[in-house]
Amino acid sequence: MEPVRTCVGCRTRAPRASLLRVVAVGSELVLDERGSMSGRGAWVHATRECVENAIRRRAFVRALRVSGPLETQTFEKRLNSYGNQVNGSK
Repeated sequence: MEPVRTCVGCRTRAPRASLLRVVAVGSELVLDERGSMSGRGAWVHATRECVENAIRRRAFVRALRVSGPLETQTFEKRLNSYGNQVNGSK
C-alpha cells in the first residue's frame, strides 16, 4: 500500500509519488527532490495552480510551522524548470 499525502494547494489526497515535497531552510522554500531532507515537509502537486494557491493562502507557512513569510521566488523558478508537468496537468 502506497503512502498518501494531502496537497497544501488544493487539499486533495494523492499518492506520495505524485506530489512534490517542500521544506523550509531558514526562511527559504526549497524543493526536496529526493524526499529525504531533514525537517518538516509540505506536499504539493507539481502544477502552477496548486503552487499559486498554496502561496496565496500561506499554506506553506502553516504546514511547515515557520514564523514569518517564506521566500518563494527561488522555489517558483526551480519548479518552472522542473518539467512540463508544471504547466497545468496533475
